[in-house]
Amino acid sequence: MKKIIKLSLLAAMAATLSIAGTLEDVKKAGVLKCGVNTSLPGFSEADSKGNWRGLDVDYCKALAAMVLGDSSKVKYVPLNAKERFTALQSGEIDVLSRNTTNTETRDAALGINFTGVMYYDGQGFMVPKALGVKSAKELNGATVCIQAGTTTELNLADYFRSNNMKYKAITFDTNDQVNKAFESGRCDVVTTDASGLYAQKSKMKNPDDYVILPEIISKEPLAPAVRHGDDQWFDIAKWARNALLTAEEKGVTSTNIDQVKATTNDPEVRRLLGLEGDMCKNLGLDKECFYRAIKQVGNYGEIFERNVGENTPLKIKRGLNALWTQGGIQYSPPFR
Repeated sequence: MKKIIKLSLLAAMAATLSIAGTLEDVKKAGVLKCGVNTSLPGFSEADSKGNWRGLDVDYCKALAAMVLGDSSKVKYVPLNAKERFTALQSGEIDVLSRNTTNTETRDAALGINFTGVMYYDGQGFMVPKALGVKSAKELNGATVCIQAGTTTELNLADYFRSNNMKYKAITFDTNDQVNKAFESGRCDVVTTDASGLYAQKSKMKNPDDYVILPEIISKEPLAPAVRHGDDQWFDIAKWARNALLTAEEKGVTSTNIDQVKATTNDPEVRRLLGLEGDMCKNLGLDKECFYRAIKQVGNYGEIFERNVGENTPLKIKRGLNALWTQGGIQYSPPFR
């Protein structure tokens, strides 16, 4: 009962904070406050000079390009799993773009709205090759390293329970703590989203000494989120993602966009790029809002390939994250 009351109070607080209008707040501040992972290669991490990069980071850049005209006008706020929702609810950040799974409880009880899936994922397991394990079904009695405050904990419990297996969990607050504990041998197994396992493996001293098991035990639709109560900001954040997908579907890239803009007769592309219709105006922005996002950051395919694709250390195939026209399930509503 206490937990339900607490969640309700948080939701009410979030709705109240949103009334002022996030778009106006962002414009007044001149910067978009984006909550990201503290360090997750391919999704959000800072280099030695403090420059942030990753798939989740690029979403925020696209949103800033739409709203502020400049993809560099982003303040990145590193958050661990426990901090992320409070930071969004309290107004510390304007958008949460932190490899966060859209679930019913989070969407309905925490006072937040998920904008659309940026990466379809699923939870997996990684073990040392020396352990000789070929399947997650062989993990009975294992010690498992996990990050606290995530759906990972719940999925792990469900999986072991449904398969009549036991385990011992060792929880940590951050990814880095999990990774160090696993690599030092404190646990037999590490479990998180498969994308996170690829990222973790890429950072290890001897990545070939570890293997990711074949089982995927959950659905993890990773999506940015905003606060309840501000429909305009929700629409802006949602259609930023849709613009990136539609641009890829239509073959519009950061390098050819000006040529396309000058020559295209495709009605949907013309609406996307502000040549006709009121797409951006409907959101309260100027007519070239989507053009700037694509020009400055790239389409969804460009973002995917440079951050997590097969030519990166993560070497992730598009899979479910391919466009619906190419065997995947990534899909945008029409620009009409």
